[in-house]
Order: sequence, then structure tokens, then C-alpha cells
Amino acid sequence: MQLIDINKKRYRRHLNYIIVACVVSLIIGCLAISQLLIAVFPDESGSHFHWNLTGVVITSLLIGLILNKYRTHDFMIEVAYVWDLKQVLNRINRKMLKLKAAAQEGNINALLAINFSYAGSRLLWELDDNLIIMDQLAIDQAEIDSLAMKYNLILKAEDYDEAVLKEF
Repeated sequence: MQLIDINKKRYRRHLNYIIVACVVSLIIGCLAISQLLIAVFPDESGSHFHWNLTGVVITSLLIGLILNKYRTHDFMIEVAYVWDLKQVLNRINRKMLKLKAAAQEGNINALLAINFSYAGSRLLWELDDNLIIMDQLAIDQAEIDSLAMKYNLILKAEDYDEAVLKEF
């Protein structure tokens, strides 16, 4: 996965529209499906929890299918990219302890993965205006940069390949 520049204003606007559409769809879909199931299969005890839960599950699945189907639509490009980037960063973070240990020994793949993680995190945090921990990220990045200099390596986020995580 390559890091790309994202129009922050467009991304936020589209994300907000998608969130609102999902919430409204969930509310309307759950109520409609639950009421339909209750009308077709009434329960004498008056408890309709299972029909309400079924409505939530069915509506959630439908929303997930629709989002997945339209993830390549022009309106969804930035949002889908950020979702994918978060998944990639999560896979790296799950192996971060092993990666940091290997980076101390000069493993180029570990250094590339950590560098990509920091660059991707910086991108996400700037998109979400989460600037609180940017100082810590700068410290961590300086540490990786010093390791790269120690081993005479040049780290570029675009050189990262997710397949190297299998090594760790």
C-alpha cells in the first residue's frame, strides 16, 4: 500500500455523509425489519427482543454489503483508502515489538515497516486532527532515523511491502 495525499476537507465531508447515512439506515432498517417480523410472527409473551436483534443484524449486514459494493465509487475513494490504511497499520502494530527488536539489529524490513507505520499514522492523525501525540511520533521517528543512519540505510515509506511482515 502506498501513502497518498488526501484532500482533508473532502474526506471529512464524505466520511460524515457516510456515517449519517449508515446511522439513518440502521435506525430505519432495524425498525422496519423488526416491525415486519413482529407482525408476521407475533409473540404472546410480548417479548420481541429476538426480532429486534434480528432486525439489527440483518440491517447491519445489508449496510456492510452496500458499503463493500460501493467502496470503489468516486464518493468513497478517500474513506475506503483510510479504512484500508488503518487495517494495514493495525497489522504492523500487532507485530511492533518484534519489529522494534529486529530494527535494533539493523533489519531493513523491520525499519521499513516501522517507518511506514509512522508515516501512515502521521497521515491519519492529521486527517482526524489528532495532533496530541504528534510530539511522541516525532521522537519515535527520530529514533528510527538514527537507526537508519547507523546502518547506512535510506528509509522511504513507498519502499514498504506488506509481505515483509510474514518474516516477523
